[in-house]
Amino acid sequence: MKNIDATIVTIGDELLIGQVIDTNSSWMAQRLNEIGIAVKKRIAIGDSFDEITAMLNDECGNVDVVLITGGLGPTSDDVTKEVMCRYFNGKMIVDTLALQNVKDLFEKIYRRPVSESNLAQAEVPDVCTVIQNGRGSAPGMIFHKDDTIFICMPGVPYEMQGIMNEVIPYLQQQYNLPVIIHRTILTAGAGETILAEMIKDFEYSLPRDIKLAYLPSYGMVRLRLSTSGFDKQITEEKINSRFLILKGLVKKYTVTDIDISMEQVLGELLIKKNKTIATAESCTGGAIASLITSVPGSSAYFEGSVISYSNSIKEKLLGVKKNTLDKFGAVSEETAIEMLKGLLKNLQTDYGIAVTGIMGPGGGSTEKPVGTVWIAVGNATKIETKKLHQRFDRRKNIEVTSAMALNMMRLFVLEN
Repeated sequence: MKNIDATIVTIGDELLIGQVIDTNSSWMAQRLNEIGIAVKKRIAIGDSFDEITAMLNDECGNVDVVLITGGLGPTSDDVTKEVMCRYFNGKMIVDTLALQNVKDLFEKIYRRPVSESNLAQAEVPDVCTVIQNGRGSAPGMIFHKDDTIFICMPGVPYEMQGIMNEVIPYLQQQYNLPVIIHRTILTAGAGETILAEMIKDFEYSLPRDIKLAYLPSYGMVRLRLSTSGFDKQITEEKINSRFLILKGLVKKYTVTDIDISMEQVLGELLIKKNKTIATAESCTGGAIASLITSVPGSSAYFEGSVISYSNSIKEKLLGVKKNTLDKFGAVSEETAIEMLKGLLKNLQTDYGIAVTGIMGPGGGSTEKPVGTVWIAVGNATKIETKKLHQRFDRRKNIEVTSAMALNMMRLFVLEN
């Protein structure tokens, strides 16, 4: 039995110039990993006949699976299908199911006439297996050559994900796949250097087939153990015994021992305690509320948010005193506390988060430089505050502040 390796290829000039961010690769890599296929390489290339052909030559016979997204649209710059047809010595034919899908899509959903270029999307090389696209007009295609499976899918994430629902069981039928197991601990309060020093003896003692990864992000670090094997029970027992030791070593800084986000951890905690929460956000502009509501079922505990970006909104909606703003400024502990008190009073939630700060690039001063942030979390009887000194650009300052605020709220709920 052998491990099955994959290469993920994204095609499109828009990816190379940064006009569109590639989210397909990470999504596909996770799905492949879940079924025991390891991604060895990720490639991004433009809409170039020669570049795509060179990629096919390089990967053919050297990897088991090649997943390709992009370049299947109806415009002249979409050349992937033509390249695949020539490379596999095929000729274009009309797939009747794909043709009917295109007609139905335009007549029943888009409610406009079908152009010739759109009809041409139903044409596929006669040497491929067609995967019908239930979410768009361009079908997926499967090719075989030299023990390598090539799978082409649209670049639109929603359409690609729909086709991957067909691709995953297909690959499971083609190969005897190992089980790949990850065990993850989310930590907060210690950087990766501190954690590495704490667990250096443990890391040194790990067998070669168990890998430890440090994944830092926004004041938190994920510690991930990974291994693989063809006997699920033996593989799980092997990694679980090591994971138990790791959990004991970093217990002081552990947020959760399952691979979920901070907002999911907080949400589960609020559900368990049957409590509600709201946010009052100035400098983060709703980013904290966005994280909270990204979790399915968050309506069970999240009541709402006040985006009090201006001082007048802080006064009118949250009851921050004008004297407080004049004396201490909008970015101050006093203002953050009054924002939180007003939030709890008006929205009648059990807990609340308030943030105010300067995210940059301008707006700072000698006393309050860019990156100065005050966070307040609490309930009707107790409030805790924290001052942050961020050093990043505007976007990352907002992201780090949001993550820190959620963790502060988590700790407060646990302790109160």
